[in-house]
Amino acid sequence: MGEVVVTATRLPTALGDAPDARVIEDKEIALRQAVFAADVLRLIPGLAVSDNGAFGGATSVRIRGASSDKTLVVIDGMVQNDASQPSGGYDFGTLDLADIARVEVLSGPQGALWGSDAIGGVISLTTHEEDGARASLEAGSLGTVRGSAGIGRRSDDWALGASVSGFATDGISKADGFPELDGFAEWTAGLGGRARLSRAVSLDGRLRYAQSRVDIDGYAPPAFSFGDTPEYATSRSWTGYARATVAGPWGLVHTLTIDGYDLARASLGGAFPSAFKADRGDVRWLARKGAPSDRFGLAVGAERDATSATLSDGGRADLGDTSAFAVIRARLAAPLSLAASLRYDAPDRFAGRATARAGAVYDLGAGFALTGDWGQGFKTPTISQIACDFCFPPGPSSSLRPERAEGWDVGLRQRTSDGRFEASLTGFRLAVRDQISFGAGRYVNLDRTLSSGVEADASARLGRTITMKASYAYTDAVDRATGAQLPRVPRNAGSLSLLWAGRRLSGALTVRAEGDQADIDPSTFAPARRAGLVLADVAAGWRLSERVELTARVMNLADRHYQEALGYGEPGRMVLVGLRVRD
Repeated sequence: MGEVVVTATRLPTALGDAPDARVIEDKEIALRQAVFAADVLRLIPGLAVSDNGAFGGATSVRIRGASSDKTLVVIDGMVQNDASQPSGGYDFGTLDLADIARVEVLSGPQGALWGSDAIGGVISLTTHEEDGARASLEAGSLGTVRGSAGIGRRSDDWALGASVSGFATDGISKADGFPELDGFAEWTAGLGGRARLSRAVSLDGRLRYAQSRVDIDGYAPPAFSFGDTPEYATSRSWTGYARATVAGPWGLVHTLTIDGYDLARASLGGAFPSAFKADRGDVRWLARKGAPSDRFGLAVGAERDATSATLSDGGRADLGDTSAFAVIRARLAAPLSLAASLRYDAPDRFAGRATARAGAVYDLGAGFALTGDWGQGFKTPTISQIACDFCFPPGPSSSLRPERAEGWDVGLRQRTSDGRFEASLTGFRLAVRDQISFGAGRYVNLDRTLSSGVEADASARLGRTITMKASYAYTDAVDRATGAQLPRVPRNAGSLSLLWAGRRLSGALTVRAEGDQADIDPSTFAPARRAGLVLADVAAGWRLSERVELTARVMNLADRHYQEALGYGEPGRMVLVGLRVRD
């Protein structure tokens, strides 16, 4: 394998110099036959993934115990968090991986790199640059059908490609144990290209469209008890960017990017229908110097971000932020690598704030390295929180303050000289102050949370074709005011995978386990515990020729009954077979 480079750090950095970064590339996604982003994020230590029922149920990701709205999501450098969602979080329930080439996760506060919303960390996804033609189709249990196709050409001077994917299933009941089937359908399309106009100037851009419809369950009148309802939710989003890159003097590479998204979602068919829209626009300039292998690297930039969203009464409100940042990476001596970043954000409605981050990697020899990171983060109140949408009595929340966070971690890493074995052990702590909560009918700064724990992962090549991967995380996340465990963050979680990539046979066997966790009973709204789970999945592909591969996968191999979130249904054993074709 070549050098793995992390791009979410703003300054492209070798994976070995980014202590809190983890990368999943398209080869592993293909071996696992993963369909949605949540399928692979569940295997990363320190990430807690929960969904409100399988197949399109609202899905959240919590990093190192921070609430899900503190996970910043980026696709091709474009922030995706929903400005019309009350806490500004991102729903992973419909994020299809068919056009995704890699997934990067930066754990810990990333305010100095990405500004607001990155208190827990950043999940950055990069789409494919198509080359040739590809297509896949699979079908199986619960009337499930999935298909994808892509076509394109690329060279050093230009590239042009398009892709489309879709998924549909009859599903199961979102409310666990009820007879009604809650279906789900989504499709995604993308178009991208680039062109080199001269030795110094190039242009690139991408447009991505996603649409989904999912049946959901809720609280039907007159009893308003949790169970089957005729409700359904729809969403539709456009995201895109255009970028110019100019190689300037002194080795500096300048980029100017304009990007944005337009999102519309609705909940219909129930007693309280609703519809919301949001849009975001961002203009960013970045200048950088230094390849990942260079002893010194520098990036400086400035950006203007503007968001707008509708409220429950149909009105609209907006937020904006202007910021500047700098990132430095240096190898001052043979065994020591340092990285630091500094950012200043000037939100339109709040006082300006500076955040910093610093990290180090010290080579101990014999393949061992000591790592450390410290970082700050913050999160401005959302449009809904500022307007105090759904509050009683109505009226804006004029006294809200941005949430603040500080975190650190220390780790030990080992990699053999032949690359056949890698392992890491990391201890972390994350404290959040002025966390915004909804209480007594209004949004207020009340909660203080603290999470600490240990993350461990290892990878070993057992032969020419077989790799074993293991991960484990212990996360103790508590509300410091009450001492209660934070919901939907299991203290213990881990996975073990065998991946094989032979000439004809390829695939993955994965066993994933979580301990019990604090949750909220959807029927009573009282604190409760969700039982632990142990699940096994297997996926395999048999290459019929250089271009054609037969695929099969079995999910929930032991046919266990389980819940990712208390009260919400998950499927039993599922079997799907398919075909993949590549030119």
